[in-house]
This record gives sequence, structure tokens and C-alpha cells, in this order.
Amino acid sequence: MSSAAAPTLSLPGDPPGGRRAAWVWGIGVAVYFVAIIFRTSLGVAGLDAADRFDVNASALSTFSILQLLVYAGMQIPVGLMVDRLGTKKVLTLGAVLFTLGQLGFALSPSYGMALASRALLGCGDAMTFISVLRLGARWFPARRGPLIGQVAALFGMAGNLVSTLFIARALHGFGWTTTFAGSAVAGVVVLVLLLLFLKDHPEGHEPPPAEHAGAAYVRKQIAASWREPGTRLGMWVHFTTQFPAMVFLLLWGLPFLVEAQGLSRSTAGELLTLVVLSNMAFGLVYGQIIARHHAARAPLALGTVAVTALLWASTIFYPGDHAPMWLLIVECVVLGACGPASMIGFDFARPANPPERQGTASGIVNMGGFIASMTTLFAVGVLLDATGDNYRIAFASVFVLEALGVVQILRLHSRATHRERDHHVVSRVEAVHVPA
Repeated sequence: MSSAAAPTLSLPGDPPGGRRAAWVWGIGVAVYFVAIIFRTSLGVAGLDAADRFDVNASALSTFSILQLLVYAGMQIPVGLMVDRLGTKKVLTLGAVLFTLGQLGFALSPSYGMALASRALLGCGDAMTFISVLRLGARWFPARRGPLIGQVAALFGMAGNLVSTLFIARALHGFGWTTTFAGSAVAGVVVLVLLLLFLKDHPEGHEPPPAEHAGAAYVRKQIAASWREPGTRLGMWVHFTTQFPAMVFLLLWGLPFLVEAQGLSRSTAGELLTLVVLSNMAFGLVYGQIIARHHAARAPLALGTVAVTALLWASTIFYPGDHAPMWLLIVECVVLGACGPASMIGFDFARPANPPERQGTASGIVNMGGFIASMTTLFAVGVLLDATGDNYRIAFASVFVLEALGVVQILRLHSRATHRERDHHVVSRVEAVHVPA
């Protein structure tokens, strides 16, 4: 029988993958790894930053809020840039910006300059993850998409692990300026690597020529991506699942554990490390499950939200002055599932959009979790100041956004899965008729 007569597991035009793909994609992941180190370095330096710049909880939260505001606001522009310019140019610009932002944060003598540096860092950071997703889509077969995305996120969490293990210790051993300036060297290293070795796509798999750039192109890309129910569902999945762990790791976890739970900074740091390690483990498990059982996406996402809400409520409303250590440990393990669950959002958007819209659609999805994180970071800071550092009231703001997100997921899920099934039927028909 001719190979043209039998359906294949790959879609027409799928890239081959292999060692070369892993090497090139690995360079992109290394850039993302460093961006995450820089992004999360404030999470272990929150108390140090409050002392250095003499600011209260609301002002301290502004660091992360501004960084995430820039990040979220850049997602659609970055998606358009990736679709239009390619991965290498966007990643190069991102690496330059987040390295300058980290160096500026190290040298900032005032709160205002430090804020500007975090905004610059957020701008560069915003250019990394969507670029890495696009790089994986250009170098690996489509069926590898869920696992490739989860592995990329896993390496990102390894960057978070570096922050919790090394940045925190370096701050107390070497001081603010030396620690942050020294870490900026990592940005220079990955910038050199991507300039020398990264390629947008393998030979023979060049994307079609981009349309003429302009307002009409931008509107068309955004409107076409947003019309897909899978894109909107992906955004709400990302919105609902990611932000509890992001808020905990990025800023408020260490103060909560030290000030509300009475732990030492070293013990609190170990619990933050547990969140990161749990995230990495869940990432591998979720990636394998979704790659083999596509129907598991929604149950995994909603199940993660439910268990996270249950443990979050059990911890902050525990009767007594402090939650027991076993409960804090379980809570940190469960928070580790939030990041991998948020990656499921991209697995809804990816099959809903053609290759030329993948960057734009990913940008829309990626906005979700960071808008939720930014909103919650602000709410927690304001509520802490308004209630005299009552973490129970402040942390309860998480439930409002979780409820909103669950309603939207349930509303869009059926429509998105029916639409995806229609796309899949068309793709299989095209695959059957590809010439041998």
C-alpha cells in the first residue's frame, strides 16, 4: 500500500525534531531560564527591598505589579512580533532588555529607579516564553507540543529554584548590589549563545512570507485569534490556574510564612523551594498525561483549581495562630501544580490556530495568568495595609478570581472542544491526501 493511502501521526509539513532541534530549542529555553531567575529574584528579596527602599506593603507590591503589568501588556504585541519577525530577533531584544533591567535594579539608588528597572526587566521577560513556544512548534512535530511546552515551563521553574536557593543566600552573603549585578552576567552569556547558534526553523521548513505589516495586519491577527473559542478558553485556563502560585512565589509567600506563620527565613525559603520542586515534578506528569489523553485537559485544569482552593482555604483559615507544618508542606506541594496546569491553556489554543497565528494566540493566552497575578498582588498589598497585616483577609482575595475563571472555563469548554474536533477532522483528511 502506498504511504499516501494510510493516515499518519504527523500533520503535513511537520518538522522532524531530533538532536538538532533539541539543541536549538535548548538555547531558547536557556534564555527563558535566565529570564525566570531575574523575574523571581524579587520574591526572595521582598523583605530586603522593603528595608533598602523604606517602603510599605503596597509600595513593595508595586514592584511586582508594574513588572507584571508590563509583561501582560506586552503579550499580544510580542505575539505579533514573533509571527512577523521570527523567534531569534525577538529573543535577542528580550535578552538585552531583561539583562539591562536586572543590572539597573542592582544599581538603583532610589525606589523610582528600581521601579523603572523592574519595568524594563518585565518588558524583556515578556518576549521569552512565547518565543520559546514558537521555537518548539517550528522544530518539533505537532504531537510533541504539550510535552515540549511543559518541559519548557519545567526549565523555567528551575530558574525559580536558582532564585530560592542561590539568590537568597547570595543576598545575605554578598549584599544587594553584588548579588543582582553578578546575576546579570547570566543574561550576557545566553545572549551570546542565541546570537551564535539559534535558528528560527530547520532547513526546508521556512514559514510562508509574512503579510505586509500594518494596522490591518495587526487587527486581522488579533481578531482571528480571539474569534477561536480555544484561544479564549486557553486564556481563562491560564488565568484561573497560574496566579495563586505566582503570587506566592513572586512576592507574598516569604512574608506570609515569616510574618503570619512565624517561620524563620531559612525555613520559609525551603518551603518556597518545595513549591518549585513540586512544579517541576507535576510538569513532567501533566505533560505526559495530556500528550496521551487529550480529553484530560479540562479535568486536570479544574481539578487543580479545586484542590488549590481547598488547601489555600485550609491554610489561611486554620483555627489557631499558625497552621501546622504538615499543612504548609501540603499546600506548597499543591501550589506546585498551578504552573503545569496553566500550560494546559496553550494546549487549547494551539490546535485552534494555524501556524501563522501561533504567536498571537499564545500571547492572548499568556495574558490571562499574569493579569490575574497582577490583580491579586495589588489586592493583597492594599488589604494588608488596610487591615493591619491580616493575611487571612488579604489572601482570601484569591477565591474571587478563581470563581470568575471557573465560570468562564465551564462556559467556553463545550464550544471550544467541538470546534477543535472539526479542525482535527480537516487536518486528518489533509494528512491522508499528502503525496508520498
